[in-house]
Amino acid sequence: MASAAAAAAPSKPEVLALLRSLLRTAREFRDYNVREYTKRRALDGFRHGQGLADPSAIAAAFADGKSQLEVARRQAVVYSLYAPEVKSVMELQR
Repeated sequence: MASAAAAAAPSKPEVLALLRSLLRTAREFRDYNVREYTKRRALDGFRHGQGLADPSAIAAAFADGKSQLEVARRQAVVYSLYAPEVKSVMELQR
């Protein structure tokens, strides 16, 4: 039974690909605050998951990350339809 849970655990390249996808999706947000929040949330989630050792917990965290990616992708589309054209003060300072 434990081997079935271990087989369901994602590999390191799969986990890194998910992180890259989340960060790439975060860049699609035009609003600075939403973009930075999405990046910070993704990085914090992966830092939290770094300490997981149980394969079933790793698989659950990976599945949660994939669902969060789908939510972020949908939100990026919605935000692109209604995003204001005015830049944030943080973007003007660059």
